[in-house]
Amino acid sequence: MADRADAYRRAGVDIEAGNSLVSRIKSLVSATYNKGVLSDIGGFGGLFKLDHEAYAEPVLVASTDGVGTKLKLAQMLGRHDTIGIDLVAMSVNDILVQGAKPLFFLDYFATGKLDVNLAEQVVAGIAEGCKQAGCALLGGETAEMPGFYPDGVYDLAGFCVGIVDNARIVDGSSIAVDDVIIGIESSGPHSNGYSLIRKILAESGCKATDLLPEGGVSLGEALLAPTRIYVKPVLNLLRDLEIRGMVHITGGGFYDNVARILPRGVGAHIRMGSFDVPPVFEWLKAQGGLTWPEMLQIFNCGIGYMLVVPPEIGEDVVLRLRAQHEYAQIIGTIERQKKSDQERVTVELPGGAC
Repeated sequence: MADRADAYRRAGVDIEAGNSLVSRIKSLVSATYNKGVLSDIGGFGGLFKLDHEAYAEPVLVASTDGVGTKLKLAQMLGRHDTIGIDLVAMSVNDILVQGAKPLFFLDYFATGKLDVNLAEQVVAGIAEGCKQAGCALLGGETAEMPGFYPDGVYDLAGFCVGIVDNARIVDGSSIAVDDVIIGIESSGPHSNGYSLIRKILAESGCKATDLLPEGGVSLGEALLAPTRIYVKPVLNLLRDLEIRGMVHITGGGFYDNVARILPRGVGAHIRMGSFDVPPVFEWLKAQGGLTWPEMLQIFNCGIGYMLVVPPEIGEDVVLRLRAQHEYAQIIGTIERQKKSDQERVTVELPGGAC
């Protein structure tokens, strides 16, 4: 093998390092397997068998995403163990919005020169994210691309497939006036807004090791906190409660994401004082000289996921989420829109301004 691989190694690609990585992550990957997995890591494709008996009319739901420039911050700070959780979260939370249960996940890891130890840390995070989401890490691709990525730099992409019964798809079409909006807390900025976050951090003169005021953790820890995965608590709710709409608060913040699920004729009114804003967002606002509308257009500001439910079950949903260790609160209502050009989403700011 050594002689056969010499030419490629001289070009910058280490086949043996790739094989070593596969060997080292095999147990991490297999720990995520469920009864649908029919293949093992290392094949040309992953095999997964659907459980047709569990769904009257099964519909597959797919999503793909990355982690954005949060990767750059992770690489700058040398923290690679949780960025994989972010990667999984961005896709599984997206398909959850439609009521889908994640089945399997695939990852793509690309770098200039493969560092096996670093890559193993990343994959360990991906495997942990899959465990939190209850899905299998079915396969992936490791691409060593010398001359394309600088040494020490890597990129990630993720792909998730889930399933939902056609009759139980959540699409927001049944959302009605007086429904309540329930917000579930985020762990921090999740994986959005990091081009601005890095700019603010660089211009603030602060170091990632500096303690966050009132936060009790360093700036680096607060900014790299992995994205929360909402799959298990929300699927538990969907088993026996009517959830009319769901929102994953990603790029576009409150204004763009909530509007995506609203039927015609209604709007969402959110009361910002109804939930806590974590210290990291207060720091970003102050250091960046931003207004709350600017913050809410870019960041989740403490709310990573929203549910729209009938008003009579709002408090029950909140209690059930808290029993599953998810801090949730009723943060707004659905209102009738009187004008077609009216803002679809309004946020009542502290002091009553919108």
